[in-house]
Amino acid sequence: MRKVEIVLRPVVVEDLPLLAGGDVTYDDFGPRPPRTEPYSPALREFGGLAVCAAAGGQLLGSVSWVWQQWGPMPESRNPMIGIWLRPEARGRGAGTAAQRALAELFFQHTTVNRVEACTDVENIAEQRALERAGFTREGTVRGAQWRAGAFRDCYSYSILRADREGGAGQAAAAH
Repeated sequence: MRKVEIVLRPVVVEDLPLLAGGDVTYDDFGPRPPRTEPYSPALREFGGLAVCAAAGGQLLGSVSWVWQQWGPMPESRNPMIGIWLRPEARGRGAGTAAQRALAELFFQHTTVNRVEACTDVENIAEQRALERAGFTREGTVRGAQWRAGAFRDCYSYSILRADREGGAGQAAAAH
């Protein structure tokens, strides 16, 4: 199968019906109202972006983030990212490319030192995508996610500013 090149862009209202999710086991978070407003594309708050094919602009899915805080200092704040791809976009490298591109956006446009992600211990495809995107598995987060009527274990992943090619020098310049 041919790999797809991606671009990230703001989500628009017309995208929402195509980003409904719910078609795989890992989307079973229980009943939720459909999203009626696009995510904010602002990196410094809760938000998200559309994942599109670079050639032709076809909507492939979305990436999103929430903010975590590991200590009292603002420098300890970092985004936790997530992804959902439409069924026809899966297995072609779009998830790897989108998560790598999103982490790079955070490193280029904020001073974060860490971008993290968590995925279900059974979600092998997402584990592979994160590892190909340069993320490191850090460990198991026990009983962290309520899904499919039970608490589930997740694997925690991260990529640090210094993990990127040439990142050590950029980390010092960012502070």
